[in-house]
Amino acid sequence: MSSTDPTFYRSPAEAIAAPTERLAYVAAFDRAGVLPDALAVVDVDEDSDTYGTVVGWTGLPTTGDELHRFGWNACSSALMHEGHDMGGAGLQRRFLLLPGIRSSRIHVYDTQPDPRSPRLHKTIDPEELAARAGYSRPHTLHCGPDGVFLTCLGGADGNDGPGGVALLDHTTFDVLRAWETERGPQYLAYDAWWHLNQNVLVSSEWGTPSMIEDGLVPELLLGQEYGHRLHFWSLTDGRHLQAVDLGPQHQMVLKLHPAHDPEATWGFAGVVVDTTDLSSSVWRWHRDGAEWRADKVITIPAEPADPADLPPALQPFGAVPPLITDIDLSVDDRMLYVSCWGTGELKQFDVTDPAAPREVGSVRLGGVVRRTPHPAAPSEPLSGGPQMVEVSRDGRRVYITNSMYGAWDDQFYPDGVGAWMAKIDTDPATGGLDVDERFFPHGEDFHGRRVHQVRLQGGDASSDSYCSR
Repeated sequence: MSSTDPTFYRSPAEAIAAPTERLAYVAAFDRAGVLPDALAVVDVDEDSDTYGTVVGWTGLPTTGDELHRFGWNACSSALMHEGHDMGGAGLQRRFLLLPGIRSSRIHVYDTQPDPRSPRLHKTIDPEELAARAGYSRPHTLHCGPDGVFLTCLGGADGNDGPGGVALLDHTTFDVLRAWETERGPQYLAYDAWWHLNQNVLVSSEWGTPSMIEDGLVPELLLGQEYGHRLHFWSLTDGRHLQAVDLGPQHQMVLKLHPAHDPEATWGFAGVVVDTTDLSSSVWRWHRDGAEWRADKVITIPAEPADPADLPPALQPFGAVPPLITDIDLSVDDRMLYVSCWGTGELKQFDVTDPAAPREVGSVRLGGVVRRTPHPAAPSEPLSGGPQMVEVSRDGRRVYITNSMYGAWDDQFYPDGVGAWMAKIDTDPATGGLDVDERFFPHGEDFHGRRVHQVRLQGGDASSDSYCSR
């Protein structure tokens, strides 16, 4: 009989005090779909002789998947779920689920017994996802009540939508059903997360497969047809409660991050672009009596640029939009990190007062025009920019990767986006960002693949929900 997984933490404070991560798992994909995508394992132990290098590489058995977002089968919220037998053979943070956003296949890898050499445990075919849940193009997953919640961008049987949430069994990973019981006005999908103690799930909007798979469609963007709403749901029964429209000009409401404090009733959402001025923004949602509301709390303006330095998609505008494509909130709910993939900047905000964020740090790497190099290679201009962001449990280390999505990479960085990962050090109390010169896996370290999301051994800021303060 096994004991409770030691990487499950009842409170944010327990998670912050836990041992430091030693490995990072990174999704690596082949844009051409010829080579198999892979799960790369990077040494993040600062005292290791192989620190900052790829120490494990597990290729998928298939091609054409395009690994994108991925995650653990279980997290600290399992401590409050019923039926998990946590004192016996209960859930462990052990398996990584890797959805293929183009193939709709899901590969499940076991990180035990050797965490540097994950082994294929199971493959979930797209036919199972379609037949049992009615969805395709799996995107984001979180372990929660009743199972693993997997957001999907597309419908099944040739239907472009609606997208939504598929529910997978916690232990067998069988697709159980569509989670929604009353969808209401929701049609577009992207991210989903929750306030467990409030019995509320929050979801966001990007676009259907036809709107994204061949790149950003300018006519749809200027026609304000990408997602611009937040949706609030009953977590226990999948019933739509309320839609909050941020305004049609605020196109592509992507990453969500609720507060880690289980009693809090607020969180942040990142918006990619405002079609009126090319700015990006972050919005705070919060409960106001019986209703949910959202307010813009951060605006990041576009940066003017010579059209000759811009890709064709941006030349008519003479500016680089920040393109907020990811956000992450430290486990203590104090620091918010905002990736500006277009301008090549990672911003840090003190959100002790979530209604009034205060910028306390910034670093630049890459960018459409700037191409800011990494200090480890000052003569090498970087393509791409800070995209996926992952924060350590103690809030002292921030990991970033540079690819957004294959077709969109090609539009905004038509001369090649490359592949790189960086680590940034910070003080979780006062802020300030410093790029670690010793940590820079890049280029052929990833065997010709691009890199997207990072997951940390033992959990991280964007994968855990907690039961108590």
